[in-house]
Amino acid sequence: MFGYILVNKQTLTEEETKRFSSFYCGLCRALGRRFGTTCRLALSFDMTFLAILLTSLYEPETTASQGRCIVHPNKRRCFLDNTFIDYAADMTILLSYHKALDDWNDERSIAARTRAGMLKSRYSNMAGLYPRQIAAIETGLKNLREIEKAQDASIDPPANAFGQMLGEVFVYRKDVWSDTLRQMGEAIGRFIYLMDAYDDVLDDKRKKSYNPLVAISDKPDFEDKCFEYLTLMIGDGTLAFEKLPLVDDISILRNILYSGVWTKYQALKRERAGKEDKPDAK
Repeated sequence: MFGYILVNKQTLTEEETKRFSSFYCGLCRALGRRFGTTCRLALSFDMTFLAILLTSLYEPETTASQGRCIVHPNKRRCFLDNTFIDYAADMTILLSYHKALDDWNDERSIAARTRAGMLKSRYSNMAGLYPRQIAAIETGLKNLREIEKAQDASIDPPANAFGQMLGEVFVYRKDVWSDTLRQMGEAIGRFIYLMDAYDDVLDDKRKKSYNPLVAISDKPDFEDKCFEYLTLMIGDGTLAFEKLPLVDDISILRNILYSGVWTKYQALKRERAGKEDKPDAK
């Protein structure tokens, strides 16, 4: 379900691109260092965004180093390291473990069961460190399963359940900024849920799988409604974001929230429009 909080590389400067990559590579290295090389496969742009956001807000001591990795063995890359990159790595594992369990329960996927088994010990080791976040993830996924079982065709219940889960993940600790971070995370979570539903609506309709957008997918204003919902959801997120006293990497964060989050949506629209233009399109 993750993979929608993207950066728009076309509008970044060369310096900003390198800076973003240093966070992305830093998160990848943190996953490997803290949980093992195979856990780097859980790396996501969404948690990279969280690492940049919290680093900009709290301004922790950050170290930079260079080195090679398995994916890029021929070129030295810059890696950043700080408390919030480690936190983003930990949240990546918590979310990945529950996603694997959810996939196993829904699809009986052997690959998902294998991933869950691989992550179980890592997850257990963090159970005492993040009780609030873990409780929110477990509650959010439980609520989503109940909504799916009830075949609720409304968009708000599942989007809110996912948003409340991500809202707690965005809150590193209880302080003056926790409410704003929670509001921001909830809004981005709702956006992610709806983007995933929009991405999957055609497949889910064909497979008769649960998706709250299936009920309106044949209506002539479907695309307009989806765009309206998505705009409202990410708009709530940017309103909260602009309340935070951010300076460092603000241009990268704004690039993601005002432009990058729409790159997948625009690609899907182009893909579907292309299919409709073909003479044999159905």
